[in-house]
Amino acid sequence: MTSTIPHTTCLGFPRIGRRRELKRALERYWRGEDDADALLATARELRQRHWRLASAAGLDSVPVNDFSLYDHVLDTAVLFDAVPERYRELQRRDPLAGYFAMARGGDGLHALEMTKWFDTNYHYLVPELHAGQRFRLAGDKPLAEWREAAALGLDARPVLLGPVSFLKLAKTTDGSDPLALLDALLPAYLELLARLAEAGVGWVQLDEPCLVLDLDDATRHAYALAYAALAIGPSPRRLLAAYFGALDDNLALAAGLPVDGLHVDLARAPEQLEAVLDALPADRVLSAGAIDGRNIWRSRPARVLALLQKARDRLGAGRLWLAPSCSLLHVPLDAAQETGLPAELQGWLAFAVQKLEEQQLYARALAGDAAASQALDAQAARLEARASAPGVRRDEVRARLDALSPQAALRRSAYAHRRAVQAEALPLPPLPTTTIGSFPQTEALRRARADHRAGRLDDAAYEQVLADEIRHVLRQQEAAGLDVLVHGEPERNDMVEYFGEQLDGFAFTRHGWVQSYGSRCVKPPLIWGDVARPAPMTVRWSRYAQSLTGKPVKGMLTGPVTVLQWSFVRDDLPRETVCRQLALALRDEVHDLEAAGIRVIQIDEPALREGLPLRRAQQARYLDWAVQCFRISAGGVADATQIHTHMCYSEFNAIIDAVAALDADVISIESSRSRMELLDAFERYRYPGGIGPGVYDIHSPRVPDRGEIAALLRKALAVLDPGQLWVNPDCGLKTRGWAEVSPALAAMVAAARELRAELAPAG
Repeated sequence: MTSTIPHTTCLGFPRIGRRRELKRALERYWRGEDDADALLATARELRQRHWRLASAAGLDSVPVNDFSLYDHVLDTAVLFDAVPERYRELQRRDPLAGYFAMARGGDGLHALEMTKWFDTNYHYLVPELHAGQRFRLAGDKPLAEWREAAALGLDARPVLLGPVSFLKLAKTTDGSDPLALLDALLPAYLELLARLAEAGVGWVQLDEPCLVLDLDDATRHAYALAYAALAIGPSPRRLLAAYFGALDDNLALAAGLPVDGLHVDLARAPEQLEAVLDALPADRVLSAGAIDGRNIWRSRPARVLALLQKARDRLGAGRLWLAPSCSLLHVPLDAAQETGLPAELQGWLAFAVQKLEEQQLYARALAGDAAASQALDAQAARLEARASAPGVRRDEVRARLDALSPQAALRRSAYAHRRAVQAEALPLPPLPTTTIGSFPQTEALRRARADHRAGRLDDAAYEQVLADEIRHVLRQQEAAGLDVLVHGEPERNDMVEYFGEQLDGFAFTRHGWVQSYGSRCVKPPLIWGDVARPAPMTVRWSRYAQSLTGKPVKGMLTGPVTVLQWSFVRDDLPRETVCRQLALALRDEVHDLEAAGIRVIQIDEPALREGLPLRRAQQARYLDWAVQCFRISAGGVADATQIHTHMCYSEFNAIIDAVAALDADVISIESSRSRMELLDAFERYRYPGGIGPGVYDIHSPRVPDRGEIAALLRKALAVLDPGQLWVNPDCGLKTRGWAEVSPALAAMVAAARELRAELAPAG
């Protein structure tokens, strides 16, 4: 019977641990409380625990080298010695310090640029290359972790980011083509593969997610060249992994590469299976990613079994592997920890461990195991009953959505008129200064929130803590000389979770953490039912903050697209429909803020770009409904009410028309890590509204000086009209301490005043 069961595995596993042990170990190391040995010991214990978990869930082989102290793309750059010159001396003296300097800055060094990993909420560090770059195999991490797993008696498969995707995800500092470096890079890959083969590694996984993108002829040629070269030398058997979409017009290319197996994403793109089976050479293994590695709902057995049975019937069990659609990095670890959720809801959930257990049921059911088939039948019955559970469908929400008119997405007047009205209603100096929203979440503040949740601090005492913190934050901003203030968001645990907790249709986990980057973890809400707003969410504290100062205080909201993107979204409605429900709820909040006297309202949409479909042919449709949802949220407010939005880690060139179509009065964007490169988009497209390019990187502990910020502002003024330019940090200040925030804001205000003085003679 064993020979009739397909091989089961996964492409990658969560790194952070059940209780965010990796996060805590990293932060202790960065604070100097633990040494490198303690950090590395925690990392080793987590890796081994996760391998054992995967093995206990029934996997035949486990991935290794998917674990990282910060980011797997950065690990690849370090592995092949693609280290920018400015870090080399530090890395030579202390490899770990050099690694973290690339990740987050320090020792006077700027961090590498950070951006989104395809259309996920994970961030990767962008490798920084140049023409003539030399590569060499500079470490043994993949081999060392394989040996570590083998010593535990596990069948392990090293995971590598493939050479073409590595270069496609990199940037060059001199404008040259990264793919021109392929010939220089391949010998380092060949040496690594030879070492793996010599050690006895059976399979290696080469991740090439760029195969699901629109590729030009040069990239197609690079794939053919790279994999022909990798097939020449000694190597383990090679599994080529593509995920996050369909191969489509790249299928013939992928199927024709000289590898031993191909992984495809059948959760995102089940329609590609027939073509994949037709194209797959007879000597190749197919790894079928039929269980969604990106969402947390249990799979629907009828759908998954139909795909797997078709693949098994064509290939036989010996050539069929089962794996989730992509790495499980993007989901929480174990739903069994969520003992506080309603039993009905918990029965619908599958985190990483449950997905592997589901996968085993499918493998056994394919082999005729009656108990596995019965378990899948019971799962199907639970999911069928979900449709009629209370709260899943609310008729009043759907009726309001059906009645929505096109006028709901319009402002009252065009921007040119609004700008004049706002200039009179909000008399601000040139280059007005502000922040993005949040201020430091101190240990005392986090402790008070935890005590309040646990019942150790009553409502009145907790609200006094918040009121005192808001007063403190406002006084700090006034002392710094900022022009448009914020209340600092001390009442908010997370920019999405805070709103979800006050909206119907949401549920929350206690341990459902997912890595966003490095030690930054998020706990996405679960959208399981129709969304409605029972009561105002932010008005009270915004009104209170405005009462304490004569300067304008921004009302702070998270936009509908970002709430959607940063939640685990129900899988029984189109995402567009869920987003429109969110937009209506936020529209009510915007109008209540306006009625409370808040003259500036910021609706953050940092996730607008990350939701963009990876294929160009699908992007216009997404942008149409995403922009409309933002506009529904802001629609109908008075001309004097100034609407801001914020976006971070986004490449705007491809979507600049959509950014303009948001019709916000002011947009703020991340741009300091790229040294204002993102402003190139606004040079080609003359955006009419205000623009606040971030002038310092809040993800780094280093404090910028006035001259550095002033230099960035001068670069911005080479592209923007002085009347457009706002001055602000890259992002919210929640993760920084006051010792960093206060001098940084003082430098920012001083730089803005310096530039105002320079502009004054010109009027």
